[in-house]
Amino acid sequence: MAEVQPVTLSDPSSSLTATYVPGAGMVCTSLADGGVEYLGQRRGLQAYLTDGKTMGIPILYPWANRLGANEYRAGDTTVRVTPGVNGVRADAHGAPMHGVLAANPDWQVIETSQNVLIAELDWSAQPILLATFPFPHRLTMAVTLADRTLTVATTVTPTAQERVPLCYGYHPYVTIPGVPREDWQLQTPAMRHLLVDDRGLPTGESREWTGGTRRLGNTELDDGFDDVDEGAVFALSGRDRRVEVTFDAGYTAAQLFAPGSDGVVGIEPMAAPTDALRRGNYKMAAPGSPETATFSIRVG
Repeated sequence: MAEVQPVTLSDPSSSLTATYVPGAGMVCTSLADGGVEYLGQRRGLQAYLTDGKTMGIPILYPWANRLGANEYRAGDTTVRVTPGVNGVRADAHGAPMHGVLAANPDWQVIETSQNVLIAELDWSAQPILLATFPFPHRLTMAVTLADRTLTVATTVTPTAQERVPLCYGYHPYVTIPGVPREDWQLQTPAMRHLLVDDRGLPTGESREWTGGTRRLGNTELDDGFDDVDEGAVFALSGRDRRVEVTFDAGYTAAQLFAPGSDGVVGIEPMAAPTDALRRGNYKMAAPGSPETATFSIRVG
């Protein structure tokens, strides 16, 4: 089992640092500039380790957000998942939530330097993981910190003859320190707003989301989107501080999460919309053809 030991990266051209904990699911616990923290700490790392309560930038894998039932079918394979078993966690309605990698200790560091961290997880070697997602593959996260930008490239490499569904995502909890939440400005691109039912699952209806910049005020969000263009930029700003989240490649869906009870906004890059693993609206990584998706966070 990997030790819960942090790795801090330093931007060669600025005072920006990023801290990852490979032994706690490769979660990013800090993105700070001169001691000023831009990631929401929420309940902290210990709650993530013991209860899977998210903070910083966790990976949501192999599905982001929730599933509409405890069973899904991919190709000829039908899989049943059980909340509370094999790392599956449930939301308040009992729906399987955010995959099974919360605080997973089995990431192996492949490379580390002043501003680069690469780690891998061999899904094929983990019977517990294969029980909930029976598609052998290697998962690689390559992180670079340069030019005031944290870039995260995630590669799924099939290691057997099965294709691997791509339904994962990340949950960056962004905050603007020193500025009241109601004064934050949220910038979003044009995309398609997916309407949901009272369980947070897409109904199949959608509306155009024109994008633009709006004052957050007392707005609360937990909204899903697709038709996100490659290179789309989201931003949260206040006074002279600004954080941009760019969906560089491979992320065509998004979730915006702004709870009224916490000073954070989740700007979540997703490879597929909520419940895609059950509905089939996702891409797959084919044997011999690894798939890489990239997002980046720039602190202005």
